[in-house]
Amino acid sequence: MDLDETDLAIVRELQTDGRLTYETLAQRVGLSRPAARMRAQRLRESGAVRVVAITHPAVRRLTASAHLAIATEGAAGPVARAIAELSAAPFVTLTSGRRSIMTELRTAGFGELERTIEHIRTIPGVRAVDPLIATRHVKDPYLPAEEPTVAPQDDVDERILAELEEDGRLPFAELAARVGLSAGATRSRTLRLLDGGVAQVVALVRPEVLGMGYLCGFSLRVAGAAADTARRAAALPRVTFLSTCLGSAEVVGTITAESFAAVRTTLEEMRELPRVREVESWLHLELVKERYDMGPHPA
Repeated sequence: MDLDETDLAIVRELQTDGRLTYETLAQRVGLSRPAARMRAQRLRESGAVRVVAITHPAVRRLTASAHLAIATEGAAGPVARAIAELSAAPFVTLTSGRRSIMTELRTAGFGELERTIEHIRTIPGVRAVDPLIATRHVKDPYLPAEEPTVAPQDDVDERILAELEEDGRLPFAELAARVGLSAGATRSRTLRLLDGGVAQVVALVRPEVLGMGYLCGFSLRVAGAAADTARRAAALPRVTFLSTCLGSAEVVGTITAESFAAVRTTLEEMRELPRVREVESWLHLELVKERYDMGPHPA
């Protein structure tokens, strides 16, 4: 769909706070409340934007994560779709470069991470798996950066989170009806969870919607300690995700850019960083799965 500057402004506001009231949203983008509401609903109904709550991985006990570069024998699409069926794989893409698939895994501990990687090795069509085990998420566009200061208290809190993970803009009255509380009690519980860092409500946006349809993954080999290089790389404006890791590289991340020229510029900026010995890159050709509402929910 074609977006004008007002649409793009609405998307950017929802990326920052997915539960902005329509009144506040209207004030920030210079529209009436009904017009802001209509545009926001159109964006969501088109599929260009999903507004969801993303629960902090620590709350779901997802304490281990890795990025896997996967080589295939034959077509990569069926293999990618098989990996996308795994609940532990929130992010799966078809890529260019030495490996045809990249996936991110998040699991409850390193034992489960190892078992999931071993399972992926057995999927028909998988020829090789090169894992990068994440040690620290330095920059992430969706997941809460700080550790939560509170925790879900009971099954009602868990139901609130589950509902918001499906629709982050559910009105408090409707959310209350679904979880069996008054609107006031539901609002109080929800704000406690959000303000305490248990979850945040954000807009998941296809990059091409924002004119940033060029996604490039990268890994960096670093001489010596990687922390300073990771910090410098994460500060580059088109770097949208970055983790330090163990394996064949010390840093892995994603560039989201408006053109191939902008991707090249960012890669060149990385090559000029102190201590960077090698930069490997690949293009994300097709986003097969991106869904971070992970973890167990009560029955």
